Amino acid sequence: MEQSFVAWAKVRAARLPQVKLGIGDDAAVLAGNTQDWVITTDCLMDGVHFRLQETNPRRIGRKLVNVNLSDLAAMAAQPVAVFLTLCLPDNGAGDMAADALAAEIYEAVCEVCQRRAISLAGGDTNCWSGPLVLNMTAVGKVENNNLWTRSGAKPGDYIVVTGPLGGSLLGKHLDFEPRLDVVDRLQGFDLVNAAMDISDGLSTDLLRLCDASRCGAVLELGDIPISPAAQQMGLSSGRSPLDHALGDGEDFELLLAVPSERLLELRQRLEGVCQPVVCGQFTSRTGLWAQDGGKFVQLTSTGYVHGASRI
Repeated sequence: MEQSFVAWAKVRAARLPQVKLGIGDDAAVLAGNTQDWVITTDCLMDGVHFRLQETNPRRIGRKLVNVNLSDLAAMAAQPVAVFLTLCLPDNGAGDMAADALAAEIYEAVCEVCQRRAISLAGGDTNCWSGPLVLNMTAVGKVENNNLWTRSGAKPGDYIVVTGPLGGSLLGKHLDFEPRLDVVDRLQGFDLVNAAMDISDGLSTDLLRLCDASRCGAVLELGDIPISPAAQQMGLSSGRSPLDHALGDGEDFELLLAVPSERLLELRQRLEGVCQPVVCGQFTSRTGLWAQDGGKFVQLTSTGYVHGASRI
């Protein structure tokens, strides 16, 4: 449902006043004089993105900030401020009253913001009879010519990911660091043609990047970095570790399109931060493909589909 609605919403919004970059990327972009303002928003819901009865509220608060910062990282933006909205259940959580629950989430948000020198600039708080729902809007900045988007991948570019994938349900989806460290090392060096964060799974998000760039991609399945958590889940899930790496989602690593002639420099600049892995190449042949015994096999997108629970 999500993708069809987003496609319709983009067409509908086209009749309204426009910004520099609107619906369809990891964040929107408002033009400034020497720098652009990058704005994103994300919503987390009890029963979909976490289970309140099983999760420390501070972990939930940290996740809320970090999913938004991950979107800013995908655009090569430095975070400036966030706005927090809490929709609290009237009955709180177990023996924790609504105000105590709000305070725990707020403290976690403040901790992340303090560590990263980000302003908590406002928001809203409500109580209702439904589950805990959190929303955050994050604002970042980037120099005009340093912005990353989904639409710049070119045939021949390498498909690069910044870390191992899959198995996020075992903990990473709550406890991860957005890849702002990668942005710090790469921003301004013209090493990335396109980027997005991996939130819904490599296969789904790579296809979205291809659609935005009007190209295709060929994955080398044996080169996809698989996390130990994906290996562990494969022992009992009935799915292979590779399937988990392709489709689990909430990895929050960056997916990059890197010109082949700039790969060595990219690796050098990321030394000590992460080990970027090449797992395929962009191609003029549209769609998502894999090489199998010298033949091209079309892959099916297996990532998260909104409307279903993540947990």
